Amino acid sequence: MDGRERLKEARRVVVKVGTSTLAHRTGKLNLYRIEQLVREIVDIANAGKEVVFVSSGAQAAGMGRLGLRQKPPEIPKRQVIAAIGQGVLMHTYEKIFAEYGQVVGQVLLTKENAVRHNQYHHSREALQAMLAMGIIPVVNENDAVSVDEIKIGDNDNLAAIVATLVDADALIILSDIEGLYTANPATHPEAELIHEIGDITPEVEQLAGGAGSSIGTGGMYTKIEAAKIATSAGVTMAIAKGSRPHVLRELLTGEVVGTVFAAKEAHLKVRKSWLAFGKDLRGDISVDAGCARAMRERGSSLLAAGITACDGTFAAGSTVRVLSPQGQEIARGIVNYDNETLKRIMGHQTEEFPQLLQGDIKDEVIHRDNMVLMV
Repeated sequence: MDGRERLKEARRVVVKVGTSTLAHRTGKLNLYRIEQLVREIVDIANAGKEVVFVSSGAQAAGMGRLGLRQKPPEIPKRQVIAAIGQGVLMHTYEKIFAEYGQVVGQVLLTKENAVRHNQYHHSREALQAMLAMGIIPVVNENDAVSVDEIKIGDNDNLAAIVATLVDADALIILSDIEGLYTANPATHPEAELIHEIGDITPEVEQLAGGAGSSIGTGGMYTKIEAAKIATSAGVTMAIAKGSRPHVLRELLTGEVVGTVFAAKEAHLKVRKSWLAFGKDLRGDISVDAGCARAMRERGSSLLAAGITACDGTFAAGSTVRVLSPQGQEIARGIVNYDNETLKRIMGHQTEEFPQLLQGDIKDEVIHRDNMVLMV
């Protein structure tokens, strides 16, 4: 089954909308577009699907209420703007959803809710319970209390994490661009829209540009990162233009709209979903072609003999990425050694470890039980 067929069959859908779709260029909310979007989401719910709505726009709503044209550089002032904007945005959603008979509930998340396993589990249960009660969760990052250390960073990755939390079938990201192009369409008029992507290769990642509009914060790169999270968790993802009329209906009826990223076959179990997407990534480990093949084809543990390089500063127990010789991310996992120890043993056979190390010795650098394949 291809990506568009999977979208047609989706029963639980996460819809993420960016600030550029929700706000005018003045920074104030685009109420006409919001009303159209809400009507479409309620219609999807009325058709028997479950919907989670991940919304940007709190900063824009707060700036509009305060009459500001630019975000202040001071973090406390930005937190104040977010606090005001979250109230404005939620009041707007509550009013319009209610006009169509739909109950919504606000859910504010931070990275802390993803990094700590018990909070990841409780967040998952809360969202699942809301869906079971027929409530549409309206999710945003809690910018009013978040600083860099606890920020997820952008709402594209937030939406992908939410999709894994609720075991979604599909994630739809609505943006100010139709999808992923062969080149930047703003500077290359000949660029062509890529309708479907089966595997996120380094070449696909290189197609991602920088930040998007002056109002929003997420560029195509963050959407590619979100696609890696979603598809590895068994979630089909689509990027489409949020201003396109009936865009959600078109995507969910299989029309050729936007760019679709095909999901991997199996859903991850809850623990592995948290392991792959909830924890902070602390470094990268590069492996040779034989090691990459063994991991891909047999799900083998990562052994030191196949490691060619490691980057970053990390302790034993940290989560790291595993990269192929071409630089493609093939796995994530919990590493048994810190970076300095790993540099001493990489390229060596396990039986050589007693001559290289003292203390507790693990045969595997990353055991397969603590590893998630990303390809």
